[in-house]
Amino acid sequence: MSAQGFAIPDAASVWRQVPNVLTVFRIALVPLLVLAIAKDPDGSALAVAIFVLAAATDVADGQIARRQEVVSTFGKLADPIADKLLIGGALVALAVSDQVATWIVVVVLGRELAVTLLRWHAKREGIIVPASIWGKAKMVLQCAALVALLAVPGAAWVNALLYVTVAATVVSGIDYALHLRQRADPAPVSG
Repeated sequence: MSAQGFAIPDAASVWRQVPNVLTVFRIALVPLLVLAIAKDPDGSALAVAIFVLAAATDVADGQIARRQEVVSTFGKLADPIADKLLIGGALVALAVSDQVATWIVVVVLGRELAVTLLRWHAKREGIIVPASIWGKAKMVLQCAALVALLAVPGAAWVNALLYVTVAATVVSGIDYALHLRQRADPAPVSG
């Protein structure tokens, strides 16, 4: 207890909050990213830097939370929301500036909404479906495609990467739904 009557937190309790602070920081970066894209939609070093920093916080908060075994209810809720805001904000800003076709934004955000609703329903039923390799690949591809779009918009290879990303996004959504269905279906009784 300090002289003013307040408890000084120990290093371990402060460290447990780092993943949540990084998640909130990632959410706070989204409006800055959208503004950077709007200011210079034809390629912006600032937008690339903000996006890379935000994506790095996603990697860091997950690693710290798992390593320190400090997975929190707030983190479970806020982390996927932060990811969706980051990807969605960048895609919408790029679509508004005519750097990405609207149908791509609709497909990606539609997948995210569908999986979010499936997760919410599954959780209510007591079913947890962990992230699959497709879900992780989808996020890596989305980040790579967005960095490429922000750095070198219009390049043919960037458009090819974007189409691969959209395909992986759709496949990951189907994979999630199939895994959820397998977990929800009772095992057949032999006999």
